[in-house]
Amino acid sequence: MALLGFLIGVFLIVATFGSATFADIFPQAQNIVSGDATLTLITILLFIGATGKSAQLPLFTWLPDAMAGPTPVSALIHAATMVTAGIYMIARSNILFTLSPITLSIIAVVGLSTAIVAAIIALTQTDIKKVLAYSTVSQLGYMFLGLGVGAYTGAFFHVLTHAFFKALLFLGAGSVIHAMSNEQDMRNMGGLRKKLPITFITMFLGTLAIAGLPPFAGFFSKDEILAHVYEHNKILWAIGILGAMFTAFYMFRMMFLTFWGSFRGTKDQEHHLHESPFSMTFPLIVLAILSVVGGFIGVPEVLGGHNWLAHYLAPIFEASTVKMEAGALDHNTEYMLMGVSVLGVLIAIGYAIYRYIGKAHVPALDNQPKSALANLSYNKFYFDEFYNAIIQKPLDGLSSFFYKIIDKAGIDGLVNGFGTSSQEASKTFRLLQSGNVGFYIFAMVIGIIGVLIYSLFQF
Repeated sequence: MALLGFLIGVFLIVATFGSATFADIFPQAQNIVSGDATLTLITILLFIGATGKSAQLPLFTWLPDAMAGPTPVSALIHAATMVTAGIYMIARSNILFTLSPITLSIIAVVGLSTAIVAAIIALTQTDIKKVLAYSTVSQLGYMFLGLGVGAYTGAFFHVLTHAFFKALLFLGAGSVIHAMSNEQDMRNMGGLRKKLPITFITMFLGTLAIAGLPPFAGFFSKDEILAHVYEHNKILWAIGILGAMFTAFYMFRMMFLTFWGSFRGTKDQEHHLHESPFSMTFPLIVLAILSVVGGFIGVPEVLGGHNWLAHYLAPIFEASTVKMEAGALDHNTEYMLMGVSVLGVLIAIGYAIYRYIGKAHVPALDNQPKSALANLSYNKFYFDEFYNAIIQKPLDGLSSFFYKIIDKAGIDGLVNGFGTSSQEASKTFRLLQSGNVGFYIFAMVIGIIGVLIYSLFQF
């Protein structure tokens, strides 16, 4: 569905602008009035493609399942490159979306909804890679939220910083799984920070970065998105702050369950605990450094920076900047927004410390009772079951009908019927082939007489 929507959007672009090349499309698009119906339809169709590619509601369930693959693949493809293609497409086509305010509003709402729903699901997951998978979906939602409010530079900035700390966290999770003899359930971990010091320190830095604490990379990119959201819509900003708090909580929950407390695994696992080899820890160190300093390419002017990334990308977003005519926030407002964001994150971290270190809470086993909300979160709001009921089962039933009735009984039956009829007929007609020459002459004469009689009656 997503691919079909994207293709139709591209076909409409070609029909409208006579080309699919950016250099031909953008100059023409700048002359179109904002809110043009054709442009709105094109951007909605392109966004449908981005929704599937970048795992937004309702097409996000494939991404956590795909992350079950090898951890290096998750780190490279799913955290940094493939799933961000939808964000890149919208950012690169920014003038088309800027001239379609209805589409931008849809993108903002869908992005924020995805960020919150995925964050709530991540709150109760016990598989270390599932936590990171839903975290990726949530962060992609933040990127779309930024795109929806016209923060194209901020969204692209978050693509870069997210690549650093999410790849680090996935590779760190792989190091933990390697040390735990392929164990991924955090309920069977605990106390690993002494056994895996490099993995612990680097993952801790990545967690600080994704939580959005200064001066780590995630702080600058997420703050830029939230500042634009505040300027655009205060309600969306408040919900975005709540999502940032959820992010900090589930990430520190993952860290505390994995690295703090007493070891909860088997004796055999404890005996084999060891730090990963240099070939695994070296990438962690490199990515940890980037997670710490990567945000400095976009330090805002309010903090004494020059936002190098924004200046570098300015030519790409120049037309959209002119069309949007957005006013800049004053410095006091920016300081307030940063303070609220950091305070919310610190509150979430404090509650995680209280719950998982102070009270040493360990999530209940699957067969133990949970609250209704915890059940909803743990079972991913039953999205998979819902899709199975309304999409997979009807399609399975339809395909079974076509296979058994149309294909086997109809098409195969017709083809096989011709074959069977030929075989049965040949059993009778082959008796005429006796090998008697006299009989063949007799049959030929009878045939000639028949043709003559037929010709006679024709006249």
